[in-house]
Amino acid sequence: MASSQANLDKMQLRQSYRNLWHTDLPNAIQADFPYCCLSLWCGPCVSYMLRKRALYNDMSRYTCCAGYMPCSGKCGESKCPEFCLATEVFLCFGNSVASTRFLLQDEFNIQTTKCDNCIIGFMFCLQQVACIFSIVAAIVGSEELSEASQILSCLSDMVYCSVCACMQTQHKVEMDKRDGKFGPQPMQVPPMQQMSRIDQPVPAPAGYAPQPAYGQPYGAYPPPPAQGYPPPPAQGYPPAGYPPAGYPQAQGSSYPPPGSFPPPGSYPPPQGYYGK
Repeated sequence: MASSQANLDKMQLRQSYRNLWHTDLPNAIQADFPYCCLSLWCGPCVSYMLRKRALYNDMSRYTCCAGYMPCSGKCGESKCPEFCLATEVFLCFGNSVASTRFLLQDEFNIQTTKCDNCIIGFMFCLQQVACIFSIVAAIVGSEELSEASQILSCLSDMVYCSVCACMQTQHKVEMDKRDGKFGPQPMQVPPMQQMSRIDQPVPAPAGYAPQPAYGQPYGAYPPPPAQGYPPPPAQGYPPAGYPPAGYPQAQGSSYPPPGSFPPPGSYPPPQGYYGK
């Protein structure tokens, strides 16, 4: 029980780290419209180029249907991989597109979005409904039902071709991202910086232009002081009149100066002083 719960937790953790396609199917036309048109009118050729590119142009790695079908590895792919790939994209076009998609999903751990799943599911359901209508029309023999089945079959084929074109464009955009063809994003110009100087009383803010002071236009520095920093003394040092009058002055090298504390003759105390 504990092991099964641990395996379930690992699967959930792995699914939480799955990637998504660089663009989903509805936005694939907008991502590369010319390539989508090429995929619509020449789907097998595009499927051939995409499979070869998905294999990094190394046809020695080619396997029929990318190894996802029972016939994979049993068609002599190693002898003539180019011919086998050409046969696959023309005779099994749908499988070739799906196999390239599975190959990219396994390589980059890509998860199909819910929107893509809805579109692919709608395509499959429409094909199944068209097939059922064709069988019923053939059994019943009704002309009206036969015409309806033909219209439905034509509609399903149009949806199938458009979805395959968008899907192949999605694969191409994803491999462009893999091969670094999008290029780095341009960097923005950094803001103007000001260098702090020693002669400034207030250094400029690092990395940004000086902010205007109150009442000053933008970009103006504060006015320089009237004198340098620190201000020079107004008179010599020490100033006249220092020390004040009455302050005892030292005479020669005698210490302590005359008149200092304690008065002469008072120390040491006379004998018997501590006995009092």
